[in-house]
Amino acid sequence: MKKNNSNRTVIITGGNRGIGEHITRAFFNNGDYVLIGARTDTGLAKKLGARVRFQKADVRVESDHQCLAKTALKWTGKLNAYINCAGFSAWCPVGEVDEDFWNKMIDTNLKGSFWGCKVAAQYLSQNGCIINISSLAGKRGSANNSVYCVSKFGVNAITQSLSKELGKKGIRVNAVCPVYIQTEGLVKALRNKNSPARGENIERYLEKFAGENASLGRFPTAEEIANACLFLASEAASAITGQSLNVDCGVLPQ
Repeated sequence: MKKNNSNRTVIITGGNRGIGEHITRAFFNNGDYVLIGARTDTGLAKKLGARVRFQKADVRVESDHQCLAKTALKWTGKLNAYINCAGFSAWCPVGEVDEDFWNKMIDTNLKGSFWGCKVAAQYLSQNGCIINISSLAGKRGSANNSVYCVSKFGVNAITQSLSKELGKKGIRVNAVCPVYIQTEGLVKALRNKNSPARGENIERYLEKFAGENASLGRFPTAEEIANACLFLASEAASAITGQSLNVDCGVLPQ
């Protein structure tokens, strides 16, 4: 994608590991300023340099999102995009779901994204955008995955609703729905006996799934997810809002 020298300021929750790290790198390489909000500092901001900063934040807490937005404005004087990426995946049969599991999943994936959207709506510069990192699990259910699916269906619902509500302010709201992206977090989740891989050979499971389900016979890379975010945040996507874009190599054609 052609570099955009607009020097935008972007907040990315969960932006220092997994998919989020690749999104951070993509916006940094694009010439933008990036504020990472996460619970743990992995050293990514220090490694990339002056246009990337880290701030400790728990996405489940609304005031932490407020602090991120205020930090961004104090730093550069503007906030152009807010990307809600923090989240996690875990499989659990319905009979084993307890309140702790439910609350951890919903509070992180759904409430965390909602607070990010709420704060972004307050502080985004004119023609700003919100991008929620959702999942194909937000469009179809799967076994032992009911709570995760609830959280991601909810993220897509927030995306649609707020696109209608915030459009009059010039704010676009979209989501990106990846299929499996082989991050450390996914591999850890797939090791669980309740996952589709049943804790067995994960590489073999993913290869078989891609071969049987993806039109392109492969899964997207984290870099391709990041490129989708770059596009949705760009002027080239100025007419796109309220969409939950599948980036899945054709696993779920729509």
